[in-house]
Amino acid sequence: MSAHDLRDVLRERAGAPAPPNPHRHDQIRSRIRRTRVRRGAMAGAAVAAAVVLGVSLLPGAAEPPAREITAAARPAAELPETFTSGDGTEYRRVATAELAAKGGQKASVTVPVTGRPLDLAGLCQGRPGSQPPHVAVNGRPHRASFLRCGKDMELRPLVVPEGATEVTVTFDTEITGYGCVREKKGGKCEPVKPHWAAWSLAVYEWTPPAEPVEPGELRSPPAKLAGMRLAARTGGTWTKERSFELVVRSPGGKLGLEQLCTGDLARRIWFTYRINGKDTGSTADCGTWKSGPFPMAMAEHRVPKGEKVTITGKVGLWGEATNRPVRWVVAAYVN
Repeated sequence: MSAHDLRDVLRERAGAPAPPNPHRHDQIRSRIRRTRVRRGAMAGAAVAAAVVLGVSLLPGAAEPPAREITAAARPAAELPETFTSGDGTEYRRVATAELAAKGGQKASVTVPVTGRPLDLAGLCQGRPGSQPPHVAVNGRPHRASFLRCGKDMELRPLVVPEGATEVTVTFDTEITGYGCVREKKGGKCEPVKPHWAAWSLAVYEWTPPAEPVEPGELRSPPAKLAGMRLAARTGGTWTKERSFELVVRSPGGKLGLEQLCTGDLARRIWFTYRINGKDTGSTADCGTWKSGPFPMAMAEHRVPKGEKVTITGKVGLWGEATNRPVRWVVAAYVN
């Protein structure tokens, strides 16, 4: 299947009503992240069909001690009591939980809110890309804490509701719907079977650095990408620059948008776009590029051929980032 076929299928799917699934946004974010990772190792229609079209709708300190309720499970691995991140930020574990490698599991922890930022950590024992647990904070689905099953510990922000003195974080592998995958356009949609993994989970509290930590150098986006050329780019540093504008012309009527970031919290940056004043209706995350092939996850849009197009956007970040800035760049491609 070609890239154009994939995009056609995705557009067709976008026009259909969404199934009743409260975790749909998290699952879509999962597919995008898995696509970024796998594109760095292989290319081709087989990966795209299995990943992009495979829409799985399945599912000791001074502060007061945390109350823990854990599900019976075999631990995936031990998460450290304390550690130091790449930018020198100190982390301390305040609660743990475990989930067995099967569906229908549930665990929760309740932790006090001390004023320091909180992060969620997860480490899985299972095949990469296995079904992640759903995460809820005080009973509400938590989009910012989506975890991915890989070989390393995953760390995500835990956004605390305003005014809360404690939060209850719930993890589950309950089935909420069914999906299917098509190996080719117009082909039969085969039911998806989830791959479960055992998870070690934890909530960490971190102390912001005393001074801002300079993020690493940001590589330039490629001059050509997916058959299109780079027409304009802009960038900045979170939290200084939170909006931007680009003006381009596309002779062929196609516009592609890409994002790159650098910094310890790079994957927490998000972008929204308006094209000629119209909201694109989607939120994009940020890729990181240190080596290897470019981690392409381009969003394409149809625009008037040969006419001036104005792209405006906003930049945000999940969770807190005190003294932990992130450099970002947005690149616009045309055909």
